[in-house]
Amino acid sequence: MKNLIKPENEAEANVIKMILEERGIYAEIRSFHDTAYNGIYQAQYGWGVIRVADEDFAEAQKIIEEWNSAVPEELPWEDESPDNPP
Repeated sequence: MKNLIKPENEAEANVIKMILEERGIYAEIRSFHDTAYNGIYQAQYGWGVIRVADEDFAEAQKIIEEWNSAVPEELPWEDESPDNPP
Protein backbone atom coordinates (compact mmCIF):
# COMPACT_ATOMS: atom_id res chain seq x y z
CA MET A 1 0.00 0.00 0.00
CA LYS A 2 1.14 3.51 -0.83
CA ASN A 3 0.11 6.83 0.67
CA LEU A 4 -1.95 8.68 -1.95
CA ILE A 5 -3.09 11.92 -0.34
CA LYS A 6 -3.40 13.63 3.04
CA PRO A 7 -6.98 14.89 3.31
CA GLU A 8 -7.74 17.95 5.42
CA ASN A 9 -10.45 16.22 7.46
CA GLU A 10 -12.63 13.12 7.79
CA ALA A 11 -15.32 14.40 5.41
CA GLU A 12 -12.79 14.96 2.61
CA ALA A 13 -11.26 11.54 3.28
CA ASN A 14 -14.63 9.84 2.95
CA VAL A 15 -15.46 11.65 -0.31
CA ILE A 16 -12.09 10.74 -1.85
CA LYS A 17 -12.46 7.12 -0.76
CA MET A 18 -15.94 6.99 -2.28
CA ILE A 19 -14.73 8.44 -5.60
CA LEU A 20 -11.86 5.96 -5.80
CA GLU A 21 -14.05 2.98 -4.93
CA GLU A 22 -16.63 4.02 -7.54
CA ARG A 23 -13.79 3.70 -10.06
CA GLY A 24 -12.87 0.22 -8.78
CA ILE A 25 -9.90 1.22 -6.62
CA TYR A 26 -9.84 -0.03 -3.04
CA ALA A 27 -8.77 2.73 -0.67
CA GLU A 28 -8.21 2.75 3.05
CA ILE A 29 -8.32 5.71 5.38
CA ARG A 30 -5.77 5.96 8.16
CA SER A 31 -6.36 8.70 10.71
CA PHE A 32 -3.42 10.01 12.72
CA HIS A 33 -5.69 10.63 15.72
CA ASP A 34 -4.55 8.83 18.84
CA THR A 35 -6.71 9.10 21.92
CA ALA A 36 -3.77 8.27 24.19
CA TYR A 37 -2.01 11.44 23.07
CA ASN A 38 -5.17 13.51 22.53
CA GLY A 39 -4.62 14.10 18.82
CA ILE A 40 -1.07 15.49 19.07
CA TYR A 41 0.01 13.56 15.97
CA GLN A 42 -2.71 15.20 13.90
CA ALA A 43 -1.32 18.60 14.82
CA GLN A 44 2.13 17.53 13.62
CA TYR A 45 1.34 15.25 10.65
CA GLY A 46 -2.12 16.29 9.45
CA TRP A 47 -5.52 14.63 9.78
CA GLY A 48 -4.49 11.33 8.24
CA VAL A 49 -3.80 9.65 4.91
CA ILE A 50 -5.55 7.69 2.19
CA ARG A 51 -3.71 4.59 1.03
CA VAL A 52 -4.14 2.52 -2.14
CA ALA A 53 -2.52 -0.62 -3.51
CA ASP A 54 0.77 -0.16 -5.34
CA GLU A 55 -0.72 -1.34 -8.64
CA ASP A 56 -3.59 1.21 -8.37
CA PHE A 57 -1.42 4.14 -7.33
CA ALA A 58 -0.93 5.77 -10.77
CA GLU A 59 -4.63 5.53 -11.68
CA ALA A 60 -5.64 6.84 -8.24
CA GLN A 61 -3.28 9.82 -8.63
CA LYS A 62 -4.86 10.60 -11.99
CA ILE A 63 -8.37 10.47 -10.49
CA ILE A 64 -7.36 12.78 -7.61
CA GLU A 65 -5.71 15.27 -10.00
CA GLU A 66 -8.86 15.36 -12.14
CA TRP A 67 -11.02 15.82 -9.05
CA ASN A 68 -8.82 18.63 -7.66
CA SER A 69 -8.75 20.54 -10.96
CA ALA A 70 -12.43 20.09 -11.89
CA VAL A 71 -14.89 22.95 -11.67
CA PRO A 72 -18.26 21.94 -10.19
CA GLU A 73 -19.93 21.63 -13.61
CA GLU A 74 -17.32 19.05 -14.67
CA LEU A 75 -17.61 16.72 -11.68
CA PRO A 76 -18.80 13.25 -12.64
CA TRP A 77 -22.04 13.20 -10.67
CA GLU A 78 -25.42 14.67 -11.37
CA ASP A 79 -27.49 16.94 -9.18
CA GLU A 80 -29.97 14.46 -7.73
CA SER A 81 -31.82 16.84 -5.50
CA PRO A 82 -35.61 16.47 -5.12
CA ASP A 83 -36.05 19.45 -7.46
CA ASN A 84 -33.85 17.83 -10.13
CA PRO A 85 -34.40 14.04 -10.15
CA PRO A 86 -32.06 11.87 -12.29
